[in-house]
Amino acid sequence: MSTERESLNFIEEIIEEDIKNGKHGGLVYTRFPPEPNGYLHIGHAKAIVLNFEIAQKYGGKTNLRLDDTNPTTEDTHFVENIKQDIQWLGFQWENGELYASDYFGKLYEYAVDLVKKGLAYVDDSTPEEIAEMKGDISVPGTESPYRNRSIEENLELLEGMKNGDYPDGSRVLRAKIDMASPNMHMRDPILYRIKHEDHHRTGGEWCIYPMYDFAHGQSDSIEGITHSLCSLEFRHHRPLYDWFIEKLEIFPSRQIEFARMNVEYMITSKRKLKRLVEEGFVTGWDDPRMPTIAGMRRRGYPAAAIREFCRRAGIAKRENLIEIGLLEYCVRQELNKTADRVMAVLDPVKVVITNYPEGQVEEMEVENNPEDESAGNRMVPFSREIYIERDDFMENPPPPKKFYRLGPDRMVRLKGAYIIECNDVVKDESGKITELHCTYFPESRSGSDTSGLKVKGTIHWVSAEHAKEVEVRMYDRLFTDPTPTSHEDKDFLEFFNEDSLKKITAKVEPALPHAEPGTTYQFLRKGYFCLDPDSTEDHLVFNSTVNLRDTWSKMKKN
Repeated sequence: MSTERESLNFIEEIIEEDIKNGKHGGLVYTRFPPEPNGYLHIGHAKAIVLNFEIAQKYGGKTNLRLDDTNPTTEDTHFVENIKQDIQWLGFQWENGELYASDYFGKLYEYAVDLVKKGLAYVDDSTPEEIAEMKGDISVPGTESPYRNRSIEENLELLEGMKNGDYPDGSRVLRAKIDMASPNMHMRDPILYRIKHEDHHRTGGEWCIYPMYDFAHGQSDSIEGITHSLCSLEFRHHRPLYDWFIEKLEIFPSRQIEFARMNVEYMITSKRKLKRLVEEGFVTGWDDPRMPTIAGMRRRGYPAAAIREFCRRAGIAKRENLIEIGLLEYCVRQELNKTADRVMAVLDPVKVVITNYPEGQVEEMEVENNPEDESAGNRMVPFSREIYIERDDFMENPPPPKKFYRLGPDRMVRLKGAYIIECNDVVKDESGKITELHCTYFPESRSGSDTSGLKVKGTIHWVSAEHAKEVEVRMYDRLFTDPTPTSHEDKDFLEFFNEDSLKKITAKVEPALPHAEPGTTYQFLRKGYFCLDPDSTEDHLVFNSTVNLRDTWSKMKKN
């Protein structure tokens, strides 16, 4: 048990108090219970890190349970992706994944038990009538005309529902609680509905399915979950959760709510994410602009960075908005340690070194990662014609004092190679620069410079003869507004950023075609980029991950 009480979050305080009191024999048993109806997103990442790390901290265990109670929206494809995401984040659940559908038989027994206790009834009202009978926050509900059916009749009707005797929507099973309760969830909630649809695991075995509120809490109880951690929007569901535990006399799982992960420029509604996919705003659930774990992985975000972001965001009791700069800071910090550096020119202009021997090629030694000596060095070919970034040259107006790159009659060092000086500028008919003619100083080679020349600037380059062309997908925020779903009078899609994806053709050093998809590199002086799975041997595609500029931490220091 931790002794640093000042460092505990409120959930850890609750758990340590439970352990101190010997509750559940000191066991800490959590679960991560996603619905398999979409991909996991950044909010799920927070829940995964919290549930697994809390259990690890106190020597407990964590279940993965797929809450698959709606056959209409669920699919095994989503199940497999969920499993992959959790393992990629670095966690492993206890004893194989579980499913709410594993408990369909037991949940039905619970429903029968409630009917026998006079605490549930079959209602023939239409969905519209039930909604009207519920009233609203200021108006008490009215009781259904079927609320006082006999236990025998309810049992018979429930059996008929299970056997498929009635059409979809014709009957539901409702709990009998309090139609005047100020908590709308306690106004005789629906427990079962009829759906003549095959389930992804149970096939056609069932034609009634439990509602989420009935299946979720009871599944926790069946599994003996000691601390049921969920996001804040479920706080109003807790009285119902506890009511079922009390009336069914089952294992008393404790529900504890924490603030969900709200991040600037991201949305965490699966319904809205689904719209982005189905309406073609993105290429799929794993589009690198999406706030899904799969999308962030494809963009090149390291799992360690996402875990660190979730820890830094913290566990709160109240909703808050996390700056996206913190996420990018965590990504940048991790990649700075782990990503190899390479040279890639995103907006190339050709440089001809006029006094360099034609046909000569030299191998220049460049370090792979200055933050990691074990990463070693690599050899990069150098020749008479090279590419540099167009914005590393300035002609007019004359370069400012702090511009330490190339200009007319100005010198700059080429990374790992020589110092060059620009002597001439070649332009096309429109005035666009097409070539720079430069000279080099043979004695200025990096590592053995005897030229005596002093230059302040160093730029990256690639050999024109050896460079490979690649597609680079430059990604920006998916939305133009940091909180696109907060505007009640507007559809969140009105804030879709039409410039969130731009494709360019870049020149890269020749070693990169041997890279593995999913590998993230630092393109020197430009940012971090990840090799996309769309890549083929003849067509490499890189996704922009995050730029090098760390404005977030600088603002925090100021």
